[in-house]
Amino acid sequence: MFTVVLLTSPETKGLEPALVESLRNAWGGGDAIWLSPDEAAEFAVAKIPGNLWEVWESCQSMQVDLVVVPTQARKKRMLLADMDSTMIQQECIDELADEAGVGARVKDITARAMNGELNFEGALRERVGLLKGLDVGVIDKVLAERITLMPGGKALVATMKAHGATSVLVSGGFTAFTAQVAQALGFDENRANTLIIEDGSLTGQVAEPILGKQAKVDTLEQVTARLGLADADVIAVGDGANDLGMLKRAGLGVALHAKPAVAAECDVRINNGDLTSLLYVQGYTKDDFVLT
Repeated sequence: MFTVVLLTSPETKGLEPALVESLRNAWGGGDAIWLSPDEAAEFAVAKIPGNLWEVWESCQSMQVDLVVVPTQARKKRMLLADMDSTMIQQECIDELADEAGVGARVKDITARAMNGELNFEGALRERVGLLKGLDVGVIDKVLAERITLMPGGKALVATMKAHGATSVLVSGGFTAFTAQVAQALGFDENRANTLIIEDGSLTGQVAEPILGKQAKVDTLEQVTARLGLADADVIAVGDGANDLGMLKRAGLGVALHAKPAVAAECDVRINNGDLTSLLYVQGYTKDDFVLT
């Protein structure tokens, strides 16, 4: 059995009951269950519909996300999340670059790396090199003035933790940011790259080995082994090419507002909802949410 989930932005709440009923009838689905009024609904189907992606395109034009997932074991026991443009709304290195006066150049490299056009490790070294000499105090300034949390993140982490799940923040960014973001959102642990600092300034170097695409997969393997979990117990979320390894390895990989080249390789794509969409996809209702 499979479950079809339809959801939209919690800000607009634009999910029409007529759409849910029309699709349920067309696909021979079970009774519709509303996870949140006007925002998220689901129904069961016996198999994945043959015209799924055609219908998905139509739903996107209505600002509605359409997801089909196996019904069995929907609630996952581990959350593995990217940070930049996933749990926060910015790319930390781009914000540092703005402060350093090299914003446009770094943003271009970041965009190409996240879309899979450049080798991640090489692109990171190049971007960090452009930050050489930047005062370390700028990190705290960026955290305070430029970094904002992605909507729904606190509810996602708190709700899964309340149901016994472990949450891990894993980023190709920097520990100076993941430590703060992980604490703010309630993650159990965090992993990222380390900027090298000497005499109060960035040296333009990052500690080796660089945490990239493979390191995110390694994190999944290491943490699941430690906890006695299987890949199927993990829900992973990210937006960039360096996330694809963990998204494909996890039992449920979610491309959240992802780059086109990344979304094209993922079966679960969230373009309209926020991070609470990951709760609806697992079968949680709005009443289940733990709000902190």
